[in-house]
Amino acid sequence: MRARPDKICLALVLALTLGAMMFTPSCANTTTPPSGGPKDTIPPFVVKVQPLSGATQVPRKGTRLKLTFNEYVVIKENKNIYLSPPLEKKPVAKIREKSLVVSFEGMLDSARTYVLDLTGAIVDNNEGNPFPGYTLVFSTGERIDSMLISGTVRDNQTLAPVEGATVMLYKDHSDSAVFKKRPDAAGKTDAWGYFCLRNIQDTVYRMYAILDAGGNNVYDPDADKIAFIDSLVRPAFKVNDSLPQLRKCDAKDTLACLSRPSEHELLLFKETSSKQMIVNKERVGERTAYITFMAPDARIDSIWFKGIPSRKLIRQFNATKDSLELWINDPKPQADTLFLNVDYWKTDTIGNLAKTLETVRLVRPKGKAAARKSKKDIKKEDTTCVITPDAKPEFIEQNGFVLEFKYPLIEDGWDSLRLIAMNPKQQKSPMKFRLEKDSLNLRRFIVRPGAKLQEGYEYTLKIPHRKFRDINGFYNDSLDVKVSLPKDEKASSLTLRVSGVAGKTYIVDLMDEKIAKIQRSYTIRKDANLLFPYLKAGNYAIRITEDANGNGLIDTGCLLERRQPEKVRLYKLRDGNSLIKVDERTDIEQDIDLNEMFGEQKKVYEQKDTVAGAPVTAADSTAAGR
Repeated sequence: MRARPDKICLALVLALTLGAMMFTPSCANTTTPPSGGPKDTIPPFVVKVQPLSGATQVPRKGTRLKLTFNEYVVIKENKNIYLSPPLEKKPVAKIREKSLVVSFEGMLDSARTYVLDLTGAIVDNNEGNPFPGYTLVFSTGERIDSMLISGTVRDNQTLAPVEGATVMLYKDHSDSAVFKKRPDAAGKTDAWGYFCLRNIQDTVYRMYAILDAGGNNVYDPDADKIAFIDSLVRPAFKVNDSLPQLRKCDAKDTLACLSRPSEHELLLFKETSSKQMIVNKERVGERTAYITFMAPDARIDSIWFKGIPSRKLIRQFNATKDSLELWINDPKPQADTLFLNVDYWKTDTIGNLAKTLETVRLVRPKGKAAARKSKKDIKKEDTTCVITPDAKPEFIEQNGFVLEFKYPLIEDGWDSLRLIAMNPKQQKSPMKFRLEKDSLNLRRFIVRPGAKLQEGYEYTLKIPHRKFRDINGFYNDSLDVKVSLPKDEKASSLTLRVSGVAGKTYIVDLMDEKIAKIQRSYTIRKDANLLFPYLKAGNYAIRITEDANGNGLIDTGCLLERRQPEKVRLYKLRDGNSLIKVDERTDIEQDIDLNEMFGEQKKVYEQKDTVAGAPVTAADSTAAGR
């Protein structure tokens, strides 16, 4: 039987194909991974916008904004898609192929200019390259508002720039507007704390900044931090693409970011609560408890434990009077549950302070409730008057020997203490000292040497056995606290010659490089030379607070009273740097004039354009912390 020609041809084709596959080198390599091209580092960019930026008569309902990119993108931070003025509900953003589509729930206002900002919201799909940002402006009316205003938001205590703060402008100048209404214009700060609110009306505003914990563009004093400008503000510049305020800067480009003009500086602080009530309580030991209040300066008319004589109650407020420590001066065992009666002034339902009697139930901690099963369970601190000393070599000259007792004392023997100095030849001699009681902590005492300490000497504070007795009836063990001045040959010192105090009170803090931790601190009321010895090589900052009420704290502000927080400044060198570099084995001296630091130094930016026929200027504070 003869084969058909078409079947023979098909068989030949299959054979040739299989042969080619067997002898052709494979594209896959099981030992070497495929090599790709160079990594994509180019950020995405917009190729089409619908409607175009600057469009007018945009419909109030069903508005959709569409931005098409040159490549596929994803939304990295939805919260950074921000509309000004904000609506009750946030914009709805979705990715459709290479496009970002933004829509709005509800109606837009009539004859209103809107600004959609995408800074920090978009990255490309492959490498995550950030889209530098885009601002789309449109109006539901016949015209686009054309003014802008700029500034910087900083933390009041650290003076560090605050990223993500919401800066808000209100045409309603009443004090209640920021609590009840969304702003007439708003925007977010960048990594440098910088903001520029563009395409706003030429009118007079109240300016605020908040860290908006709820994301609702309304100030919540219980959750948010706030900053405000004392006076009314008016925009001084017209929108122009050539203005540096409108430049989209890479956050890593320090020079470019700092070159942007900043008309206003807002200092962010957390208000103390205006509502007064007991918010927390705990029994931390057999005879120890505490209660905390929502607001400072709690007013207590009387306080007592049920069934315990009032004379046996010891109490102590903290510096801000929003936390109260309590001790029962009675060594006998106490009940598992104590009832504390507090007669104080509490905020009622209509916001007024009213005298209130409240009973607080305090339960013994679980660890203390169970009886000790054997002697091996009893720790030394359970039967001893515990003393915690603090005498660090680098702080001993300034702070002295600090002694803190775990419980209040009912007997003391300060006369029994001995301070012994031993020279390099091992010769010992007694030293005089003076005793100071901490005004804020009744369990804390300071022993200060009566003479200047010397290098190479060892100093020992000797506390004899059974000279102190606490409320538990326990006596102290003997204790020797030894300290010598540091011997680090690489250590350096910084001396500040501070002038211009003029009878005011200032807190001078030596801060670490990040301005996050206090290394040393002085409180001064007159011109002084302040020595910071035994410093390790590194960068330090000098933070100075004008302590208006002399309480030793950086007091916060109050919005309704239009009271700013206490003024804080960072000392700056002539080059504008706020960090002082300290090398090894160096002694640095620095002059600081507080009149110059806390004076009202202002610089004026002038705008060539005019409003109502008159030149427009905008004041910019250049003093740190202003």
